[in-house]
Amino acid sequence: MKIVAALGGNALLQRDEPPESDIQEAHITKAVEVLAPLARDHELVITHGNGPQVGLLALESAHDPAISHPYPFDVLGAQTQGMIGYWLVQALQNALPRRTAACLISRTLVRADDPAFASPTKFVGPVYDADQASKVAADYGWAIRRDGDRWRRVVPSPEPAEILDLTLIRQLAAIGVIVICAGGGGVPVTRDLTGVLRGVEAVVDKDLTAALLAQQIKADALLLLTDVAAVQDGYGSASAKPIHQATPAELRARSFPAGSMGPKIEAVCRFVERTGKMAAIGQLADAQALIDRKAGTIIEPG
Repeated sequence: MKIVAALGGNALLQRDEPPESDIQEAHITKAVEVLAPLARDHELVITHGNGPQVGLLALESAHDPAISHPYPFDVLGAQTQGMIGYWLVQALQNALPRRTAACLISRTLVRADDPAFASPTKFVGPVYDADQASKVAADYGWAIRRDGDRWRRVVPSPEPAEILDLTLIRQLAAIGVIVICAGGGGVPVTRDLTGVLRGVEAVVDKDLTAALLAQQIKADALLLLTDVAAVQDGYGSASAKPIHQATPAELRARSFPAGSMGPKIEAVCRFVERTGKMAAIGQLADAQALIDRKAGTIIEPG
């Protein structure tokens, strides 16, 4: 099978953990222990989130006295792709010494007039309590939104329109390389009327980009690997229950949180509707079981 596996940001750095390098590397080593068997048996393309990491770099950049203004988010996104991609390549080569893994710094085209630029929704960076959130909002002019029982910064998250490095991704996969690409949804860029590409201040949703990537490389399965065992109907309520199997229509008839599960639901629905293939949402540890349809939430055509 040809599989696109999208690692959630929490697979690399769990909520409230300090963003230490060795902590993240340890999480990636554990993730690769799960992904390596899939890479042995299938053609695997890996993408990943970067919310905690890009938010940390943005915070550091805002505090850096050596620069007159913080680095833009497209540059920070490229930095996180290199950092996380390096850790993944290193761990994959250690686990599968006879295979080649490569990280490709990938760009994602977005529309300059996307309404998302006027309505930030993408969570990045650390969590804050109410007092801390008010302070950072005042100090830096950031948009802040509630994330569960805490608060986090939000930035624009425009729709992915095109994966600009798709040809190279296909070529690498075709010669047996385990490709790590489109990290953090890809570096967001726009194209003007003359064809010139420019980076923009945004973070593309990695799950929507993963769905587009999986569709365009003709993947047989899309796995969204996160920290929940399955999608829940009525999440957060006393009557919440897991959804083990569903069609896109059944999922679209329900409501899911816009800042977290909502984009994942939209991503799997798009992939299944456009390709007729299967998608799954579940825990990283259950990756093989998701392929075997024995865990998580499996989404298939009606």
